[in-house]
Amino acid sequence: MTTQPDLTTGVGAPSSPQAENPAPGKMTGRQRLALIVLLAASFTLAVDFSILNVALPTIGADVGFSLENLQWVATAFALCAAGLTLLFGRVADLAGRRKMFLIGMALLGAASVAGGLAADPALLLIARVGQGIATAIVVPAALSLLLSSFPEGPLRDRALGLNGSLMAAGFTTGAILGGLLTDLLSWRWAFFINVPVAVAVLLIAPAVLAESKPTTQQRLDVPGAITVTLGLLALIFGLTNAAEHSWTDPFTLASLAAAVVLFIAFAAVEHRAQSPLVPLGILKRSAVAWGNIAGVLAFVTETSLVFLLTLYLQQVLGYTPLGAGLAFAVLGLGTVFGGVLGPKVIGKVGNKKAIVYGFIVQAIATGSLVLLSADPASIVLLLAATFVGGVANLIVIVGFMVTATSGLPDTEQGLATGLATMSQQIGITMGIPVMSAIFTARIVTLGANDVPAVLSGVTVAIGVNAGLCLLAALLVALLLRKTAKLD
Repeated sequence: MTTQPDLTTGVGAPSSPQAENPAPGKMTGRQRLALIVLLAASFTLAVDFSILNVALPTIGADVGFSLENLQWVATAFALCAAGLTLLFGRVADLAGRRKMFLIGMALLGAASVAGGLAADPALLLIARVGQGIATAIVVPAALSLLLSSFPEGPLRDRALGLNGSLMAAGFTTGAILGGLLTDLLSWRWAFFINVPVAVAVLLIAPAVLAESKPTTQQRLDVPGAITVTLGLLALIFGLTNAAEHSWTDPFTLASLAAAVVLFIAFAAVEHRAQSPLVPLGILKRSAVAWGNIAGVLAFVTETSLVFLLTLYLQQVLGYTPLGAGLAFAVLGLGTVFGGVLGPKVIGKVGNKKAIVYGFIVQAIATGSLVLLSADPASIVLLLAATFVGGVANLIVIVGFMVTATSGLPDTEQGLATGLATMSQQIGITMGIPVMSAIFTARIVTLGANDVPAVLSGVTVAIGVNAGLCLLAALLVALLLRKTAKLD
């Protein structure tokens, strides 16, 4: 498939930026506006991952959710966002990336209105499913449009750095914003805040984003789409259920076993398909395979660290949910700084070394947090370590995005971005269940849930988190083929 830009609608096709941007390293005004639109959409959807977490008890009381079912407000969103990303990334390749981007933003606006007005659990869950589907549509389409709006090199890497920093910062911002909205207004504004963003994007995007359309008729690999989507849904459900119950819970084991069977079936289907959803040959590319593995581990470690430190701040130091959220503002600043610094680091040392060095620094910063104690002065260590770790984590994320999406033909851009986005969503979804299970196992071993036990559980899980960063650095150093520095 080759793309055919609609020159009447703005920039976005691979050749457009070069034609409109003769000065190296400089964006045109329309490119800047396109970047703002795409980043605003992606950031809003990243915020949606965590914005309702601190408000769950209030939501349960207002809407009528029982305590044991409250987690479905978050799970319904995560299941759809992670499970459907690869499918919709491919659909955007075939139907048009801008078209799917606009459809997704319209769905986000409608689902957010429904969620804000929900008076019963069923409507609220339907709204969260709608937001999750919108995320699965918009995020890969937005990333594909971003890549096609900027040629490979410093401009694209700068855009990817901003995208990565805002996506990572969105998870932290959601916790802060959710607490502020719930305390000052109502949890319903956590839904309503998406509506003006969706409307603004729908009004501006058609003027600044060019469509990418297939020049030949292609078919969607329906059997492949069904097996991989069901496999991802089973995987995410199993991981989420493990955090809520245990790794030995029958539903957890059944879900994870079903995921393995479905992924094997998916591989078999793809080998025989004439137009496979995922040409398995793309996974033989070292950059795609190990870039995405690095991306999963980057999001697993950082989002789960936020979860562990939330437990520490609230249950050991006695912070309120809002206070705990505000403490992560320093981490948010670190991620923004890391997103800006990432392309410069890649320009100096190359993608591979940027990922390896980033993971090593993140491991050191995270590992220092095992020294946390019940002393309120430990907040100084927490703020310093999370800032440094946030910078390093975003350097890794920028390196992962550049590695996993560069050097590919345009026909594979949507697939590559779909894989990268899926890695991001799975990492965000998988980190908390894994670290929660480690924390819970430690608590059970100690036979207590007092402050010393919680502190012990948190620090043990933090140690595992730091170990994962070092393991990731080692795997990338040994197995990712060397990439060139950027000019």
